[in-house]
Amino acid sequence: MAQTAGEPARGGARCGARSARRDHRAAGGQAGGGTQLSLSTHVLNAATGRPAAGLAVRLVAADGMVLADRRTDDDGRVKDLPAPAPGVHRLIFDTAAVSPFYPTVTIEFTVTDADEHYHVPLLLSPYSYSTYRGS
Repeated sequence: MAQTAGEPARGGARCGARSARRDHRAAGGQAGGGTQLSLSTHVLNAATGRPAAGLAVRLVAADGMVLADRRTDDDGRVKDLPAPAPGVHRLIFDTAAVSPFYPTVTIEFTVTDADEHYHVPLLLSPYSYSTYRGS
């Protein structure tokens, strides 16, 4: 059946998976088996339904060592974060431009498998945020 104007595309979840695989390859991983550790993030402004472009993002190791300082691109993504060693790490987002209540958001996560791609997205609105383990 053909898609009509204004109708959502069929298989939308699969489109997102393809996008995640593109992010993964851009970050240094490979699609399918034989991947190597890579890290990416994506920030969406849930209040507007648009990417949060230009936000500062810092990757920090558990010992406090700053591993990277980046900004989200026009699509709200950071694809070129360095691959962190296994262990606990933090992504610290400067969210003051989007949220008057949460000037920064810190997401702490654990890297356990050196053969995985880690995608750590942030869904942000002025008075709430959430995250999940992406693919």
